[in-house]
Amino acid sequence: MQDPQPAEDATPAPQETPVEESVIEEGVETIRERVLAFFDGFQANMLTAGVAIEAAIVVAAILPAAFFGPRLRKLIQSQIAPRAPYGLLRRAANAFAHIATPIALLLVLQAAMVGLRAAGNSTSVVSAAVSLLTAWIVIRLVTLVIRSPFWSRVAFYVAWPIAALDAFGVLDDVVRQLEAFSFPIGEDENGVEQSFSALDFLRTVAVFGVLFWGARFLNHLIQGRINAIDELTVSFKALLSKILDVLLPVVALVAALQIVGFPFATLAIFGGAVGLGIGLGMQRTVSNFFAGFTLIADKSIKPGDVIEIEDSYGWVTAMNARYVTLRTRDGTAHLVPNDKFIEEGVVNWSHDDRVVRLHAPFGVSYETRDVRGLARAAEERALTIDRVLKTPAPRCNLMEFGDSSINFDLRFWINDPANGSANVRSDVMMAIWDMLHEMNIEVPFPQRDLHIKSAPDGLKMVSETRAEALSTAGESNSREE
Repeated sequence: MQDPQPAEDATPAPQETPVEESVIEEGVETIRERVLAFFDGFQANMLTAGVAIEAAIVVAAILPAAFFGPRLRKLIQSQIAPRAPYGLLRRAANAFAHIATPIALLLVLQAAMVGLRAAGNSTSVVSAAVSLLTAWIVIRLVTLVIRSPFWSRVAFYVAWPIAALDAFGVLDDVVRQLEAFSFPIGEDENGVEQSFSALDFLRTVAVFGVLFWGARFLNHLIQGRINAIDELTVSFKALLSKILDVLLPVVALVAALQIVGFPFATLAIFGGAVGLGIGLGMQRTVSNFFAGFTLIADKSIKPGDVIEIEDSYGWVTAMNARYVTLRTRDGTAHLVPNDKFIEEGVVNWSHDDRVVRLHAPFGVSYETRDVRGLARAAEERALTIDRVLKTPAPRCNLMEFGDSSINFDLRFWINDPANGSANVRSDVMMAIWDMLHEMNIEVPFPQRDLHIKSAPDGLKMVSETRAEALSTAGESNSREE
């Protein structure tokens, strides 16, 4: 009978597990394998005779493009552009002439791609070059024709990435990833779960951008037609303009959502809560929006009116959805919120009539005897100012017998308050100043009589000495006379 094995021999041997291999080393090894696989694929697919031939064709296509491009430009500038009508078509013809060489290069590459396909060769490199060049041409055309920095940036950041992804053959993968990244938005009327993906969002933005640009263009045309109708009042034209500014973008957004197939039925559950939240957050904006409609409907102010609100004085140049543009005499534009006119009120100098009355107060000495003749002279002198109206005639009223002067108020009328009121008031008051000096009428300083009932002894001695000196001087003057 054999002796049992020792206990230490029965224990299993420890596993030779990787104490020496860390997670970091595994990650580095994975990255190294992927880099090597990329280079292997690059060598297998790119460093081939077919790819070399295609690259040579792309480079060689520059020579005929450089030869035919200037001739194509000359043809467009001499034959096509002069016959195009002014406006969008003329700018498009000039834009094609400006990029004639890249267009010639694109045509040469397209012809080369047709030849390669007919010969049964690969066209991957030439196709990628055609895609990138087409995107560049589209971006330049948008920039030159539309002349809008916004749409130029949209074309650059949208068309060029799409073309680059398509050229490298990963556009389909990106589209699938965008479709996979989605979030549920509820159930439709049949109980089917509905979702909205990132691709749907991008499609909505793209479609809305195009429709919004079309809505702005249509709005510009309609407003031009409305402004050409003389039978409509200025207020009604402004009201229609405000309605179009709000209605057309909303229609564009709803149409964009409808085109991409957004399920509107799913918004019935939480649409009220979202609307309430937006309403609370945009309370002031909504208030200004409806205040603008109120101002136009009640005709309290309208474009061209001369108004004064708080410290702002000027004429209304535009009434927008949120604010009123007030052009001041300083040449600055004050953007006053619409609700401010309703809450705080406004002085409209030309609400019903542009004829307004201004005041030029002045005072004369009590030594003036012929105050009636002075009032008539002031009225006649006011009429020498060009902007002062003869009808209604100026009127100079004696207002009060003041402490130091007889106070008058010259009231006169003007019919162009948009040209300013302080300047014409200044002209009238300077004319009165000249008149007073011509008539030798004194404009008095404030006068006060000081009676001292009690004073220190020293002050009394000084005053008595001064009084005696004055009396002595008076007596000596009388003797000399």
